[in-house]
Amino acid sequence: MKYLLTIAILFCVACKSRSSYQNASNALDAGREFIDASLKGDFAKAYFYMLQDAENKQLLDKIETDYRQKDRDGREQFRQASINIGDIADITDKETIINYSNSYDKIGRKIKVVYQNNKWVVDFKYTFNPNL
Repeated sequence: MKYLLTIAILFCVACKSRSSYQNASNALDAGREFIDASLKGDFAKAYFYMLQDAENKQLLDKIETDYRQKDRDGREQFRQASINIGDIADITDKETIINYSNSYDKIGRKIKVVYQNNKWVVDFKYTFNPNL
């Protein structure tokens, strides 16, 4: 009986964590949620806020692998880092570029957020090829 109860609890927690992600109401929220999840090592959440295509998934998988290879202190530094938003450029009413850095490594980065299928998502591959 304890075994079944444990499985039921784990199932409920897993279902709740997936359903707790809410679609972003605008480009800035989508970008911020994606960046924050990536810094904290919550790659399931980052994936939720990302445009679902093979290239983006491959890039996020690489970032996750790199993150997991950092030592404990390195991961903790990223988890505690804050997001510093720079310029926000609306390219069209369905495309926004967000320039940002984090308080740990202070490296300037860009992400592109697009409105597709009635939701705002990050097109992560733009970060690696800003000519897209």
